[in-house]
Order: sequence, then structure tokens, then C-alpha cells
Amino acid sequence: MRKTKVTFKSEHLSESTELMRALAHPLRIKILGFIDKHGTINVNKIYNTLKIEQSITSQHLRIMKSAGVLHSERDGKYVHYSINYPKVENAVKAINRFLDK
Repeated sequence: MRKTKVTFKSEHLSESTELMRALAHPLRIKILGFIDKHGTINVNKIYNTLKIEQSITSQHLRIMKSAGVLHSERDGKYVHYSINYPKVENAVKAINRFLDK
């Protein structure tokens, strides 16, 4: 058995936890895939196309935006979302390093 000292930088732990939480939900992954396919898209298209209630969609988008996974831009009454690819790529790299992949 390998003895490894596990340490976390406390100043990054909260942000990392929020990021992993944002990426660890099947519906959020489905929403991310949909946004990725379209580049930038408004919330109405997301919930209408994916057949998700508007309030649930907004809640999941808020969680991902708060974690820095998504960018948003308001255009009148519409909010358009796009993926913060550098943030997502960093998370994927960290997970793969942790899993030795």
C-alpha cells in the first residue's frame, strides 16, 4: 500500500468543491453538452429543447455559472450561456491526474 500525503490548499478547496459539484450532476452534464453543441444559446432554447422545466433549468445554470463553468450575457429579456472552456479543461485535467489517466 502506497503512503501518500494528501494535502489541500484551503484557499482553493471551496472553489474546487463548488466546481466538482457543478460538474457531478447528470442533468448539468446534459445541459453542458447541449450548450457545447450550439456554442452560445439562450435559456429558453435549453429548456424547450431538452424538455426540462424552466425553473429547474435556471437553477442548474445558476449553479454552473456560480462555479465558473458558464459565462452568461444578457440581451434584452434573454440570457445567453456559453461554456468557460479553460475552467472545464482544468477540471478534466485535475480529475485525470487524480485518477492517473
